[in-house]
Amino acid sequence: MTRVTIFIIGSMCAATLARGGPPFVTDDPEPVEFHHWEVYLASQYSHGPDDANGTLPHVEVNYGALPNLQLHLIAPLAFDAPAGGSRQYGYGDTELGAKFRFVEETVDSPQVAVFPLVELPTGSSSRGLGAGHTQVFMPVWIQKGSGPWTTYGGGGYWVNPGLGNRNWWFTGLLVQRQVLKNLSIGAEVYHETAKSDIAGPDTKANIGFIWDLSDSCHVLASAGPVIEGPVGYQTYFAFQLTLGPKK
Repeated sequence: MTRVTIFIIGSMCAATLARGGPPFVTDDPEPVEFHHWEVYLASQYSHGPDDANGTLPHVEVNYGALPNLQLHLIAPLAFDAPAGGSRQYGYGDTELGAKFRFVEETVDSPQVAVFPLVELPTGSSSRGLGAGHTQVFMPVWIQKGSGPWTTYGGGGYWVNPGLGNRNWWFTGLLVQRQVLKNLSIGAEVYHETAKSDIAGPDTKANIGFIWDLSDSCHVLASAGPVIEGPVGYQTYFAFQLTLGPKK
């Protein structure tokens, strides 16, 4: 492969590091409660015909800075294993964001939030561990619950600069059910338009669960295939701590 092709593929892989509402890629509009924390020690893995990449591990921190406002950080140790190339491991691109819910859920209407994200190019793009450019995601998320069922989804626009890259759209929909007092399961489908001049759009799916070990300790996981696009799959696993003042 030429250096230009390797750089473009590396940029595409780096763009996939951003997650949504763990353990899923599709996000929800519900921010962390005021003065509460969510801390994740997590790993994600994406496997395709020409490359395997992900984080091992990454730390995600969410904080309820104000009512209806959540601050967000992901600090990853990333890896990249291209077919026929050398494996790379090191610090990846840092993700910062702020989720603001401007419509709260009622009996008749859903809750709605915006969650702009910035991917800072702190990882080495030459080693396939970062995009090499600042990327920005501007989504809107909507959620409605009904008994044990919760449905949320939405999408937004990625600004993805760089040689051979394209700005692209993300859309996703998830359905989740509380099956036990301490266990919920869900399934999502999401679509991404082309991220570069040499890659087409893709559609992926995941099923996953959230298992509450206690009020503050939780295990989350998801996995699923590529439905449309290059053959592959993706997985996610995390241990979560939720902290904050008692009600």
